[in-house]
Amino acid sequence: MCGIVGVISKGAVNQLIYDALLLLQHRGQDAAGIVTMQGTKCFMHKARGMVRDVFRTRNMRGLLGTVGLGQVRYPTAGNAYSEEEAQPFYVNAPFGIVLVHNGNLTNALALKQELVDIDRRHINTTSDTEVLINVVAHELALATRDKPLTPDLVFDAVHAVHRRVKGSYAVVALIAGHGLLAFRDPFGIRPLCIGEGVGPQGREVMVASESVAIEGTGHKVIRDVAPGEAVFIDLDGVVHARQCADKTSLNPCMFEFVYLARPDSIMDGISVYQARLNMGETLAQRLISTVPPNEIDVVIPIPESSRPSAMQLAQRIGKPYREGFVKNRYVGRTFIMPGQGERKKSVRQKLNAIGVEFKGRNVLLVDDSIVRGNTSKEIVQMARDAGARKVYMASAAPPVRYPNVYGIDMPTSEELIAHNRSIEEIRVFIGADALIYQDVNAMKRVVGALNPALNGFEASCFDGVYITGDVSAADFTAMAEQRKAQGEEEEGGDRSRLALQSATETST
Repeated sequence: MCGIVGVISKGAVNQLIYDALLLLQHRGQDAAGIVTMQGTKCFMHKARGMVRDVFRTRNMRGLLGTVGLGQVRYPTAGNAYSEEEAQPFYVNAPFGIVLVHNGNLTNALALKQELVDIDRRHINTTSDTEVLINVVAHELALATRDKPLTPDLVFDAVHAVHRRVKGSYAVVALIAGHGLLAFRDPFGIRPLCIGEGVGPQGREVMVASESVAIEGTGHKVIRDVAPGEAVFIDLDGVVHARQCADKTSLNPCMFEFVYLARPDSIMDGISVYQARLNMGETLAQRLISTVPPNEIDVVIPIPESSRPSAMQLAQRIGKPYREGFVKNRYVGRTFIMPGQGERKKSVRQKLNAIGVEFKGRNVLLVDDSIVRGNTSKEIVQMARDAGARKVYMASAAPPVRYPNVYGIDMPTSEELIAHNRSIEEIRVFIGADALIYQDVNAMKRVVGALNPALNGFEASCFDGVYITGDVSAADFTAMAEQRKAQGEEEEGGDRSRLALQSATETST
């Protein structure tokens, strides 16, 4: 999961992209990057860290131009500790292309070999984004050979990219001197929407992972980019669009609605907030058959994503909803932290219990999901330490039993508490008096009802169905090995940067 944004404006875009990335910070806290373009010259700054830490005044001054893109990253493929693998990525031919990507390519290794052996392109990192930008560059070079670049030729190149690339990908790319390209995989797994507005200098067009980045910067959402569709925005702000995939199906990632997206976003016509309310409704029905409501004194959410589900559940069973945990907003999301040790260590730094809400009560804790189980175990113990008589746990999502290969940081089965374990075994592990999970079919039904145009959901971590049809056991083994190697790597100090130098940036 990453957050991406691209803008074409009549005025400077550096501050606008920065503001949009702040609104997308929840999608990645490992690294951030911005590229802008003035004329045909590109200016880049990227580094590991949060947006507010990566971009200082001197960096922003060097990001000149009226066209640009940006990304916030957390790693799901490649090296989590390498600053060189932070996005955007750049290639100088054809034209000069800069690209940001949200998702995960399932055939990245095979593509990398093709690029080296057949396309004669050099790959310098283990990032699938570098593979993707080189595929885009190669196909764009073939499509425009001896021809001036036009939107139709750009779309022909994207059509060829769709034929070669498998997996999940929402992409924004800058083509130097020509404009901004955005496209989405044929299943629409990762989100992407387009909006427009009027800035100080005139009309602006923006593409972003979530509608909140568009609306939060004063723009109006036009629509979602359709699965397989490509959108090319020329330097005059004219939007060209074409369907570029042979076969499409709208199957957005269910985990976006469960946890990843902000509740104030609209994705593929579905309010994330309403989706979570609906999950709370069906979770309440499951709860009633397991724990009689008269045995519950209070419903307490585990902040932040579970709040809508917990509120709806509490209303449904007629019990008070209370905020029993105070969250330290200056600690990152534990799900995104790359290393189980860091996640476990941070739980009590991140949350603190309000004793008066727990003491002597039977409490129902509601979380958005239970992935690895260690955080849930810690929180249940926190509730007991605060004086709770009994602690019940409910998950607004079904058991996470299968690895995810489409861009969520849970690739290995061994890390999943629900993999090959019964509900009772999970309950014993986390130490709860009762454990209630969402039903996967009920979840799909109540969220899907918010937009009947959907063909379904990518819900592989819950149901084990990989909709791209190209995922094998060997892929899981390779991901597990990569993750193990990544976890063993020590974080170094300052690293050299393979980046375009901004015009006013000086070494420090």
